[in-house]
Amino acid sequence: MDVDYDEELPDEGVKASRRIKGRGAEDDGRYAGKSGMFEKMPYDEDDDGPARSIEGWVIIVSGVHEEAQEDDVFEAFAEFGDIKNLHLNLDRRTGFVKGYALIEYETRQEAEAAIKNMDGQALLDQKMTVHWAFAKPARERRRRR
Repeated sequence: MDVDYDEELPDEGVKASRRIKGRGAEDDGRYAGKSGMFEKMPYDEDDDGPARSIEGWVIIVSGVHEEAQEDDVFEAFAEFGDIKNLHLNLDRRTGFVKGYALIEYETRQEAEAAIKNMDGQALLDQKMTVHWAFAKPARERRRRR
C-alpha cells in the first residue's frame, strides 16, 4: 500500500468546507434581504380613512342574522344608493348566513350614508354594525433614538 505523506492534510481544528448541492446552493440574489419588502401605491389623500377598491367603496356589515336572505340585506341598504355588488356568505355545512355581508357602492357618499344610518340598526331583530371594509393604514411615525 502506497501512502503519500507529503500530501497536505487540513488542520484538525479547521473543518473542511462542504460543497452544497441542490436548490439554494448558488447565491443568485433572490434571498438577499428582500423578503417582505413590497411596492406601495401612493395615496390620493393625506388623511387616514377608507380606501377605495378597484370598482367602488366597500362596507362590511357584521351581525347579520343567520336566517337573513340576500333580498333582506339588499332592501335595507338600497335606499342609500345604487348597490353594485353584495356578498352574503353562507356556511357550507349549515346553509345559514355566516353573519357578515360585503356591500359595494359606486360613490363614497352613498357608502358613508349607509354607514351613518345603518350602524346599530336591527335587521330581523338582530343589531348590525357597519364599517368600512378597507382602510388606509395610519402614517408610520418613526421614532428617533
